[in-house]
Parts: sequence; structure tokens; C-alpha cells
Amino acid sequence: QVQLQESGPGLVKPSQTLSLTCTVSGGSLTTVYGYYSWIRQPPGKGVEWMGTIDYSGRSYYNPSLKSRTSVSRDTSKNQFTLQLSSVTPEDTAMYYCARDLRIVPQQGSGDWGQGTQVTVSS
Repeated sequence: QVQLQESGPGLVKPSQTLSLTCTVSGGSLTTVYGYYSWIRQPPGKGVEWMGTIDYSGRSYYNPSLKSRTSVSRDTSKNQFTLQLSSVTPEDTAMYYCARDLRIVPQQGSGDWGQGTQVTVSS
């Protein structure tokens, strides 16, 4: 079974770039038809898909976040990363990484990390 673990700073200042890493075990980022995603859930709101990198290294982004989001990977470490620039307090959320067979993962399917809380505050 694939396991995913998010890591990164819990507190980021406004206007800075948020960087999170997802470490994958029990599976390879290059396995065909694997899609690796970042999703977030602000307090009191629903989940929001942010971006995905697939088994070939191609990236896909939520149009509403595309200008500020970058998803990349390091296959030697079996890790993929999220960078979100120019953060504001509205970016405060629980951030999850996930693996699915679809570009946009669905809750209840695939494999998800336990999540990491990120707060944007000065």
C-alpha cells in the first residue's frame, strides 16, 4: 500500500512562498498511471484541489491557483513538492498530498497523507 507523508513549516508569513514536501513510500512516482496531488481544506470550508504531477512528470493545475502554484518532483528521493507564492491569511488550511489514478483526486479514493496544518500570519 502506498503511504504519503506531508512535511513543511506550520507557519508562513504573508507574501512569502509556502513550500511543502510529500514523501511517498510503498510505491514509485514513476509508476504508470499514478497521479500525485496537493489538496487543501481551509477551516470551515470544503476541499480544494491545487495541482497534480503525473507519472511522466507532467503537471496540472487548478485554474484559480495556477498563477501562484508549482508542483514538482524529485524521483531520486521519491518526493514531490508544492510551492504556493504570495500567500495571504486566506491560504491558511490543512494541506494534504494524495495519490490517485485520476488527475483530480476524490475523497475516499486513492491514498492520502494525514495532512499538515499551515497558518499564514505575521
